[in-house]
Amino acid sequence: MSRPTTQGLASPTDASTAAPTIQLDSLATAVVLLDASGHLLALNLAAETLLEVSAARAVGSPLLDYIDSGQEWPTLLQQTTMENLPMVRRGLELRLHSGSVQTIDLILSPLYRSDGIQILLEMNPVDRLNAISEGENLWSSQKTLRTVIKGLAHEVKNPLGGIRGAAQLLALELQDPSLSEYTDIIVAESDRLRNLVDHMLGPREQLTRTATNIHEVLERVRQLVAVEADGSISFQRDYDPSLPEFLADAAQVTQALLNIVRNAWQAVGSEGTITLRTRARRQYTVGGRRHRLVVAVDVIDDGPGVPEALMGELFLPMVTGRADGTGLGLSIAQVIANRHGGLIQCHSEPGQTCFTLLLPMETPPYDSR
Repeated sequence: MSRPTTQGLASPTDASTAAPTIQLDSLATAVVLLDASGHLLALNLAAETLLEVSAARAVGSPLLDYIDSGQEWPTLLQQTTMENLPMVRRGLELRLHSGSVQTIDLILSPLYRSDGIQILLEMNPVDRLNAISEGENLWSSQKTLRTVIKGLAHEVKNPLGGIRGAAQLLALELQDPSLSEYTDIIVAESDRLRNLVDHMLGPREQLTRTATNIHEVLERVRQLVAVEADGSISFQRDYDPSLPEFLADAAQVTQALLNIVRNAWQAVGSEGTITLRTRARRQYTVGGRRHRLVVAVDVIDDGPGVPEALMGELFLPMVTGRADGTGLGLSIAQVIANRHGGLIQCHSEPGQTCFTLLLPMETPPYDSR
């Protein structure tokens, strides 16, 4: 039986194996190579994202410099080195010094070399797999919902047009001018229902994609909501300055984020704080498609949280937790995200609600409708 080798995994300074390294960078699995003493020799892009560190900075450092390991991680590395046998751990807690915590499935494999043993780590975040499944389900349900709404809009708008036209003809035949008040009501209510159906469908114009800076969009949204709130709301910004521009319909993305931030403002009132955060996610799956680079825009508020009964219906039209709400803002934002090949997700608990807008930073081959 042949033994595993390190071929295809290289440190950033190893130019001779650049092509194989690119192949590993395309993996969603985090791959890390350690020497026998637990120092990092190489890691792929997924591992950089998972450990929240760049390869250029990390290579040569002990892995345990980045992990709040307790006793389990040192024991696992030591056992793999001493026993020369692969090991598997399911549901292992990965706690970073930054404070973030993830649950991962871990495979440790000893690699035999003439100069000693190295350890290959393969880490799959369980939380990420669950998020992919959740995202696919949400994407599928939104696609089905859009199909239903389009069919419903067609069935509603056709008779509405007939009712409106009949009311206008009736108004011309009435001898008593005072009766025209009733036909005016019919026409006005027909127009109101038509506009409501149009809003449920969301933007229908073609996407006009231009080079878009997501931080310029967020600053525009922040300024608009700050003016609307008359300066009563506090904003915190946590932007990733390394994010590049990407092709998107800036006006529609602005509308989507404006709807989300307004929703957060309504949740916190005049005494809360809204945090706007951006991060890059590499090799990330959205709606069943894996993308090389995705921008994640988090809108976090410290309000009372979303009622559990509404969590599964947040993005449905006409669903709202406020008596004066239309229930269309989040639905329209989701439609805009979907048309860009993206998705909006929500996680909420009292004191922290986070809406995350995920947008692929490469142009999809179609305009999602």
